[in-house]
Amino acid sequence: MSKEFYGELIEYIKENKPSKEDLAKHKIKLCKKHGQKQIPTDIQILLHANKNDNLTLVTKPTRTISGVTVVAIMSHPFECPHGKCAMCPSNVESGVPMSYTGHEPATMRGIRNDFDSYLQVFNRLEQYIVLGQSFDKIELIIMGGTFPSFPKDYQELFVTNAFKAMNDFSDKFFDNEIFLVDKFKEFFELPFDVRTETEESKKRAKRIKEKILKLKNKPALTLKEEQERNELSNIKCVGLTVETRPDYGMLKEGNELLRLGCTRIELGIQSVYEEALKEIDRGHTVKDSIKSIKTLRNLGFKLNFHYMPGLPGIDYKKDLEGMKELFINSNFRPDMIKIYPCMVIPGTKLFDKFEKGEFNPITTTESAKLIAEFKPFIEPYCRVMRIQRDIPTYKTAAGVDKTNLRQEIDKLKPNCKCIRCREVGHLARKGLVPEKIEIKVQKYEANEGEEFFISAEDFEKNVLIGYCRLRFPSETLRKEIINTSAIVRELHVYGGAVKIGEKKEGEVQHSGWGKKLLAKAEEISKENKKDKILVISGVGVREYYRKQGYSLEGHYMVKNI
Repeated sequence: MSKEFYGELIEYIKENKPSKEDLAKHKIKLCKKHGQKQIPTDIQILLHANKNDNLTLVTKPTRTISGVTVVAIMSHPFECPHGKCAMCPSNVESGVPMSYTGHEPATMRGIRNDFDSYLQVFNRLEQYIVLGQSFDKIELIIMGGTFPSFPKDYQELFVTNAFKAMNDFSDKFFDNEIFLVDKFKEFFELPFDVRTETEESKKRAKRIKEKILKLKNKPALTLKEEQERNELSNIKCVGLTVETRPDYGMLKEGNELLRLGCTRIELGIQSVYEEALKEIDRGHTVKDSIKSIKTLRNLGFKLNFHYMPGLPGIDYKKDLEGMKELFINSNFRPDMIKIYPCMVIPGTKLFDKFEKGEFNPITTTESAKLIAEFKPFIEPYCRVMRIQRDIPTYKTAAGVDKTNLRQEIDKLKPNCKCIRCREVGHLARKGLVPEKIEIKVQKYEANEGEEFFISAEDFEKNVLIGYCRLRFPSETLRKEIINTSAIVRELHVYGGAVKIGEKKEGEVQHSGWGKKLLAKAEEISKENKKDKILVISGVGVREYYRKQGYSLEGHYMVKNI
């Protein structure tokens, strides 16, 4: 946004001392005048003001339509224990994590920050604030390969430092719930034009890095202590995700991930066909995938499958049948899915086959048609998280050659009932606002246990505002889980959100639907003679569950019902 825009807005505030409502109207008026698409937050205004402007704006974080902000951080490069898959582009010796090219945005941020989790989280929070995005509820995603295969001490330190970064950022730049804009500007030497790299910008980056590391190097707390700090932090970790392969997603790894505070697993099953897994040197079997899915689900984790159509030996028809199998076969049935059509990248074994004419990769047109044909078979309890890897097409030799594959699929107008296609935040942009909201329960079998997808929806408009995943596990894998236990694997309410604990007219999140969905889960559990309900809760959401009568037992929030 231009200096003129902020200058005019700041002058208006100084002269008129407007109410929140009048300021909001004037922001819109000036945005139209200056051709600005994004309405600035109060924090952004203060970042452009001088101290002597004496602006008095309340600086509490604003929220996004999903209610949660994703912070993706990259772990240090480690080799996969089994070796390298045929399609894997990475070269650990060159300093790039397994399965990444080094050109993805998250990888480049990791490289710039020496793969230090503390630096990555701190810098990402700074960026979100400058961009005017929300930053008080964080979904932390750890990328970089098979995290549970890394040395145990490294895993713990990496996660501890990520929690510490959120906690230290909160302590440094908040006074109770008020964001200290002047302190933030001073620390990060703002405003500063970072659009072009200069000698001065390099010096600034170095100075800021030294300041962040000075904070990091203060006496360290344990993982458990940092988690407890985060429960009351202004920047809460509401979910923690890691990536793994099925053979490193068994009970041993699952228990350790619970200890780290993990709530969701991105599971690289890649295919439902043994021959495809062998062809790409995957190093695990379909049987491993099924065992891992069952174990992790019975521990309460949310599961996001990575699936790769277009693998060697699998034609279009077989690919479509395999993708349908994900929902037909109760051994699979993902909560979420990322669909990554196979791409050929120079330097891989697959590239050698492609060069010899032994492999013809799936094209953009074929991928779009295949996924569009598959979409109607996706169940309402599943969310399509991503379609296509975040790899620049100029780094690939063959395969999908457009970065907007999802838009190519949308052109085919598939009938999709997945969570993403029904979310209130996305549909509100099209003018669809929920009016008559009701709770519906979809019961289905998964991995020999019973699942209940409890959703709050406007069924006439097909708009979803929230849901709860309840499971009756098929095995008791930990002492907290008994035969009469039920597990809430996820509770999520969509829509424009407000700060935790507040209500805002017209907004969906925190308007009581979370409590209603949780109450329905408890009711279903009681009806089925369950007397103990467990929640796999993000560390930063534990306080919310305490207010609902839950207490911490092991790594779960628990309530006797």
